[in-house]
Amino acid sequence: MNRDEIWLAIDHERSTLADLLDDLSDQEWEVASLCSGWRVRDVAAHLTLAHMGVAQAARELLKVRGDINCMLHDTAVRQAELPVHQISALLRGMVGSRRKAPGGQPLLDILVHGQDIAIPLGRDRPMPVRAAAFSATRIWTMKWPFTMGWSFHARQELTGLEFAATDHAWSVGQGQRVEGSIAAILLLLNGRRAALTRLSGPGMTELRARLPLATQI
Repeated sequence: MNRDEIWLAIDHERSTLADLLDDLSDQEWEVASLCSGWRVRDVAAHLTLAHMGVAQAARELLKVRGDINCMLHDTAVRQAELPVHQISALLRGMVGSRRKAPGGQPLLDILVHGQDIAIPLGRDRPMPVRAAAFSATRIWTMKWPFTMGWSFHARQELTGLEFAATDHAWSVGQGQRVEGSIAAILLLLNGRRAALTRLSGPGMTELRARLPLATQI
């Protein structure tokens, strides 16, 4: 995917996720997301902060003594105090913008967090195959995920396993095979245990033992 294709995919995902949010009941906004300690409301609010500038990010990090996961959670919870219609409006208002937060991965974020919201609500949210494959490669090859808030480093934690998509010409790793849709693999590489029911293969026993019990944002 080239730069224009990536941003077009981001715009589409933001627009369709905003549509989904507009359709949620008050109760659904409060449902626990796939991320431990994060409600649907918090994850949606987090996505509206993707334009945070360097200065604001630095100030927020200082408040929590450099703990990026704490910073991400605190800023999202504060943003989540907005009326829900404003949260979806903010997300939709980002369509067309090419701004991103320092070190941000907006395509990866919107794809994965869209599922963090949709799956526990039982909402079907198809993931574009090419965008998912691009993002899966990105997360697998990322050298320093911890600096951006990821506590799970897929390539390091899942060495000795091979992951192969059944709906796209994509695979990584060597060892016992695990296969499934590229969407399920992307969720897996981001530490989401919800992906386990969508995967199969001889490497599943080993995979279950290695995934974290709790999922960070």
